Amino acid sequence: MADENQELRKAGLKVTLPRIKILQVLERHSEDHLSAEDVYKALIETGEDVGLATVYRVLTQFEAAGLVDKHNFDGGHAVFELSAEDHHDHMVNVDTGEVIEFFDSAIERRQHQLAEEHGLELVDHALVLYVRKKR
Repeated sequence: MADENQELRKAGLKVTLPRIKILQVLERHSEDHLSAEDVYKALIETGEDVGLATVYRVLTQFEAAGLVDKHNFDGGHAVFELSAEDHHDHMVNVDTGEVIEFFDSAIERRQHQLAEEHGLELVDHALVLYVRKKR
């Protein structure tokens, strides 16, 4: 719990039990992209008494503080993941909703080249590929 306290303080947030518990859920599911409802269900399963409105509010605070990244993939609801230092892109399976993270240096280089060709500098981007299993 000391690690969570430090993370919250470093992000400029007051340490509260709901924030600690929500951060712990996100850390336990660090490979996943969780909706607010997923976080809420995980808290309920462990016997925590944190309301859904509190989960939404805390996730919004975490996003503003840079602790989590929020994604609004087409056709789905918002999902959250802990902010990573390393950039990655996403593939979303349109049939199952599964989110797959990937990094491709050739794609990254090409995006910078495209911006440069237009006299621009790439400062940020989000690439989402919508996929399905081949039939």
